[in-house]
This record gives sequence, structure tokens and C-alpha cells, in this order.
Amino acid sequence: MGSDAKYEEILYEVKDGVAWITINRPEVQNAFREQTLDELIDAFQSTRHDPTIAVAVVTGAGDTAFSAGGDFHAMMRLNWQNAAQWNDRMLGCAMAIRGLHIPVIAMINGWCMGGGHELALWCDLAIASDDATLGQTGARVGACPTVGATQYIPRLIGERLARDMIFGCRTFKGPEAEAVGLINRSVPKEKLRATVEEYCERIKGYSAQTIRQTKRSLNFESDQLYASWQHGMELLAHVWGSEESLEGMNAFMEKRKPNFGQFRERNKKEMDRYLDGLANDENMRPPKK
Repeated sequence: MGSDAKYEEILYEVKDGVAWITINRPEVQNAFREQTLDELIDAFQSTRHDPTIAVAVVTGAGDTAFSAGGDFHAMMRLNWQNAAQWNDRMLGCAMAIRGLHIPVIAMINGWCMGGGHELALWCDLAIASDDATLGQTGARVGACPTVGATQYIPRLIGERLARDMIFGCRTFKGPEAEAVGLINRSVPKEKLRATVEEYCERIKGYSAQTIRQTKRSLNFESDQLYASWQHGMELLAHVWGSEESLEGMNAFMEKRKPNFGQFRERNKKEMDRYLDGLANDENMRPPKK
């Protein structure tokens, strides 16, 4: 593929030393599926072929969403057996971004949720509109944000706020996201593109060699989290296709409140059965005949 490719799910343009990569699925709030991730990986990696590209920008088409995260119609097909098909693509996209020699800027317009927020976390800089909404919704929909969120959010905003964001599905509008350190800048919507272009112009005037080396150095500590990524992907593999994840995603698409309580009640019955068995010595080996 590359700069001349006819991508189907993203837009790719190189202009004045900047690679603009846009998820082009506005009909689903720029949610991504496997094919989208494949194209994103290819687009990011293709910037390596042109040393005149000084910076890459990733954003979402339209003005209502950067990305709503993974497309539920794709994720509901996943299970423990095929989980690597999704998880490896997520990891591949993250590594493509972090492995580039140039900075990658997330230009966040509108909704930036779940896996879409993880995409922004993989980037070097994040600039959002004031009306942008950033958050993690895994607990609400039965997913598991362990491909960047659990690793990076605590480093950015601290452990307490990270747990509030992940356990409580707390969201942040642009100005609050800037205040807590989740993004670099929050600007009026009409100034978002111009602000990102200003950042790009500044970067273009600086030493590519220095930026390449310092990006690698800045990534050093967080690169040590790779083991946590592998651990997180295996946890996620057991979430895909589970009854709770399907209930959460179905509820979202059906615009109803998920009934996660049914699983707690069922688990309580199983625990009671086990504890009753302990009390009645049901774990005693039967006598030999």
C-alpha cells in the first residue's frame, strides 16, 4: 500500500512534510475493525519510506468522533481461540506508532472512547477540541482495556484517577483532560486543525536526528511495559466471547442497560454450593470399597 494506495477504511495524505492519517468510518463514529487496523499499520509504517515526513497526525473523519473504539460487530465475533487476530493487530498498530522515528500527534475531535482512546494513548502528543470526550468504557460494555489503557493512564494522570476512569468509566472533556495531564492541549473546536498544524510546523523546524533519538529514549521506560501488554492481551483473550462481554455489547447496541447482575447472582449460587460442600465435608475422599 503506502501513500498512493487506495485505502478503503482510512484516508492518507502527505502534505508539506506531514502525514495525515484519518479513520474514515464516520457512519460508526470511526470505530475500527480488523481491516481498519491493517490499513492504519500500513499507513504509519509507510511514513518510513519518506524521510521528508517530519510528523504524522491521526484523526477521525467528520466532527463528531476521533474514534469510538473497536467496532462491536467485529468484536462480538471474537473468542479465546481467535483473539490473537484482534489483539495482535492492536499491538501491531501501537508498536507501529511508537516505533516510528517521528512524532505522532492524535488530533482528537469529538468522542475518543475505549480502544479509540487507547489509540490516542499510543501517540506522542494529543491535542483535543474543547468539546472532545475522552474515556474508557470497558466496564460498561464488558470489554477489557489492557492494550495501553491500564499501562499508560496511571503514568499520565496517576493511579487514583486511572482507577476512577477505568473502574468507574469516568470521562473527561477537553479542558479537564488537559488539566489532569491526559492530553497536551485543549482548544476551541474551530482552532483544532490550525493548532495541530502549528505543532507540526514547529517540529518540522527541529532536528530529525534529535527527535528520533529522544523519542527512543523517552519510550525506554514505558517500553518496559511490553510484558504487561502481553499479559493484558491474554486477559483480553479470555474476555472475548464471554457471556458478560456479549451482554455488554448487545446492551449497548440495543440501547438498554446491561444486566451484569445476573452473572453475579449465578456466581453467588456457585460459591454458596461450594461453601456448603466444604461445610459438609463433600471434599472428603470416599472410603475405599
